[in-house]
Amino acid sequence: MVKATPDTLADHIRKLQDELKAVKSENESLKAKEAQNALGDVMDKVVEIKGVKFLASSVKDVDMNGLRDLGDQLKEKLGSGVILLISEKGGKVNLMTMATDDVVKKGAHAGNLIKAIAKEVGGGGGGRPTMAQAGGKNPAGIDSALNAAPAVLEGMIK
Repeated sequence: MVKATPDTLADHIRKLQDELKAVKSENESLKAKEAQNALGDVMDKVVEIKGVKFLASSVKDVDMNGLRDLGDQLKEKLGSGVILLISEKGGKVNLMTMATDDVVKKGAHAGNLIKAIAKEVGGGGGGRPTMAQAGGKNPAGIDSALNAAPAVLEGMIK
């Protein structure tokens, strides 16, 4: 099955493991690139709510790991603020929020924000003040969740 003799079997398995590791790494890199392309240039979607920058966007076919990676990249670009990313993948909805430390001090809370809007997509979740995630079963509610988020955030900020 692996086309090796008993003497060369261990070396052959190591080679196959190395190839698999390389393919997995390339796959993750391609997924990240695809997610970034799906997001496009969203910095023009940034709005200000009580002096806090807020970026909310939906992307297609991005898993939770991809959303977290995108969130980290956007947080770096944004510098200060709150980010909300929502994606539908395979009929399920993934939501992820991040808030920088300075806006958490102003009252923003990623966990409370996501808990409040996850119901729009038939789901739930939560997390820490600086990062939270949720899942849902109703992709039709993505726009409602995006539309509800600014008011929820506004109610948090002092």
